[in-house]
Amino acid sequence: MTWTQIEFNKLNARQKENFNFQKIAAVLADYGFNCIKLTDDWNGADFLAYHIDGETTLKVQLKSRLTVAKKYQYKNIYMAFPINDKWCLIEHDELLTIVNEVSPSWFQTVSWNENGKYGTGKVSLVLQQKLQPYLLQTMNTVSEF
Repeated sequence: MTWTQIEFNKLNARQKENFNFQKIAAVLADYGFNCIKLTDDWNGADFLAYHIDGETTLKVQLKSRLTVAKKYQYKNIYMAFPINDKWCLIEHDELLTIVNEVSPSWFQTVSWNENGKYGTGKVSLVLQQKLQPYLLQTMNTVSEF
């Protein structure tokens, strides 16, 4: 067999979501999480991340870009989305607070007021700096077992 890497942009929407799930799950493994993909949005979550401590479980909504939505408020949902070459993982309501500090105009848009959500693929440098503590690092190594 010849191994050929795929071109992400040639994938359909479902394939892109599956691809991104595998990528974030690999990074979360470095933090002690086992991720389980859900077949439908359960309480707003695309997947559950169970920590090895046996106590911590995160409900995670996976996005291809920074997104906030009214339907995720007050539900203890974590948002996972890429920023440049890293994954950001942040509790949704904390993300709302940070966005409101940096870009309050998002909440005066038609998208937010009529559709209940706002998203962007271009995260400002100021917002990137505020989100720095929520960016996940990866070990980029394979461990023996």
